[in-house]
Amino acid sequence: MSALTAPSLRQNGKQWHSSRTAFRPTSKLTSYTSRVLAQKSAAATKAKERELKAEKEEERQRRIQGIKDRRAAKEEKERYEKMAEKMHRKRVERVRRREKRNKLLKS
Repeated sequence: MSALTAPSLRQNGKQWHSSRTAFRPTSKLTSYTSRVLAQKSAAATKAKERELKAEKEEERQRRIQGIKDRRAAKEEKERYEKMAEKMHRKRVERVRRREKRNKLLKS
């Protein structure tokens, strides 16, 4: 084996190729501070996304609850109308007041 005459010359004669260097996978990684900054920004983004998602879900639940309340009121009104067909109006009012009292006591 012949010794290299200059550091720029390759041993196998392929001087037109760039000289090879050792494989060091950690040499071009980001620094700790830049990683911390990236993690902080990602955490802030995730927190904002969670907040927006919770807000959207709360709005959806509010809408659903409004629909349920309207349906329950409609059913109750229909039930009292059906009662009014069979009973006197004043008795229906008494039953309604009693049911309202019982509902308040239960809750």
